[in-house]
Amino acid sequence: MAGFFSKIFGGLSKIDEDFYEEIFEKLVMGDVGVRTSEEIVEKLKELVRENHIKEPESCREYLKDLIKNEMKLDEDAYAFEKERSVIFIIGINGVGKTTSIGKLASMFKNEGKRVLLSAADTFRAAAAEQLNEWALRAGVEIVSGKEGQDPSSVLFDSIQSAKAKQVDVLLVDTAGRLHNKKNLMDELEKMNRLINSYYPLVHRENLVVLDGTTGQNALNQAREFSEVTKPTGIIMTKMDGTAKGGIAVAIQSELKIPVKYIGVGEKIDDLRRFDAGEYVDSLFD
Repeated sequence: MAGFFSKIFGGLSKIDEDFYEEIFEKLVMGDVGVRTSEEIVEKLKELVRENHIKEPESCREYLKDLIKNEMKLDEDAYAFEKERSVIFIIGINGVGKTTSIGKLASMFKNEGKRVLLSAADTFRAAAAEQLNEWALRAGVEIVSGKEGQDPSSVLFDSIQSAKAKQVDVLLVDTAGRLHNKKNLMDELEKMNRLINSYYPLVHRENLVVLDGTTGQNALNQAREFSEVTKPTGIIMTKMDGTAKGGIAVAIQSELKIPVKYIGVGEKIDDLRRFDAGEYVDSLFD
């Protein structure tokens, strides 16, 4: 990811239509997306005119600021971390969903919070087993069911345990069956009703896990999950290797879903809260 746009102005000697076309193409190649890239280039043109900029390199900081502005988080983006919360973790298999739950659990535990995992993905074989391994690594408790069990019954047991133990954060794994959106929608609606009935007033968060290396496919997944539930944030995984990085910009700009965490490695502490300034600087430096 780091430095993908570092040479974005290389070889450009003057500001003309070819200059803007080159910027647009490099943004698209970096997974920023066509629509978002067009909007950024148009805003850059306005800034160049307003500030009478003549040299291409002088546009670098303006371009960085435009992208940072697209990625800016609301002041209350992490309010749920300070309240008793239930966090649904949503995502298809293979994107790093289980790993992300384990990393979040470890992060919250290290901050002094009492954390409980709910293995409510009963659809996939070995899902609970994998989550249990992460619970052990993170040093947190877990409530599991049997394969094929109603996910809501696992969630119900998890809620009862969370209330009894005065848990700060209940992290809920969910099945990622995007190919059958009707089943997934029904399942999530049932689980939502359960929380509303048995765990009222708790803060709710729906985090969609996406693989940063899959480019526009990640944007499509985010869009499809938006039709099933209302995501409040994104966890972008695998941002340490071949990910170009721009896809996070496209998702936040086009779908208005903020990236809240990024995974930057395989270790249990390789999950970070998203920092727009640091993130965009890393793309250019």
